[in-house]
Amino acid sequence: MPPTDASADAGPVPVHPVHPVHPGRSGHPGPAEDVRDCEDTLDLRLPSELRALFAGQAPGTPDASGALDTVDLLDQVGTWGPTETPVGSFRLQPVRVERDLPFISRWMNDPAVAVFWQLAGSLTQTEDHLRAQLAGDGRSVPCLGLLDGTPMSYWEIYRADLDPLARHYPARPHDTGIHLLIGDVADRRRGLGSALLRAVADLVLDRRPACARVVAEPDLHNTPSVAAFLNAGYRYAAEIDLPAKRAALMIRDRSLRHLM
Repeated sequence: MPPTDASADAGPVPVHPVHPVHPGRSGHPGPAEDVRDCEDTLDLRLPSELRALFAGQAPGTPDASGALDTVDLLDQVGTWGPTETPVGSFRLQPVRVERDLPFISRWMNDPAVAVFWQLAGSLTQTEDHLRAQLAGDGRSVPCLGLLDGTPMSYWEIYRADLDPLARHYPARPHDTGIHLLIGDVADRRRGLGSALLRAVADLVLDRRPACARVVAEPDLHNTPSVAAFLNAGYRYAAEIDLPAKRAALMIRDRSLRHLM
């Protein structure tokens, strides 16, 4: 699972992922307005028949190009398009390592982010983290967040029901998790985190009709991160013990999205 507590914006709002990536995915980023809570999302590989079942597609079904056993577990994140938010036009752009590695590595080396994501170091360390997801079975999609066309955040959109996080809470089919970190200090602590956490949750619910809930797991002691999720319309569902932390399970429900 990715990290989800690293910098959202209710003060120093770290929003971390749940995958300790190399931390893992049961935690996301940290106090720099990251979003991360870690445990590892990449620790097992699903056979194509099982991936097809979780994706709601019959095994061996041709995709649009005619290829067999090509299963998209996250409904083509790259095609979700832009969404208007109170802070500008926002879009998720799936990572291309050759283009995006310098941004992401620089952000990972910010001490406020590194404390949660644990990916500070060389370009190679960040590259390994990204390529592990890109070469995986599609359960986690790393993305840049573009605000009015400018890269300013890093996201991991993942299938929480297929992630190690699912061992720690009553997961439902198609639960979708998010990990976020806001890159530059100037973009933190001014409301961006909460606005974007709400916008991305709404994107997930709009583009993934089978998904009824968006989940995250910031560190329980990361008060700013938890506050950012609450401000973004998530509810505090439970406290859960993850391998690297005690986390607050945050959930944004489809059925409550217009009320919170």
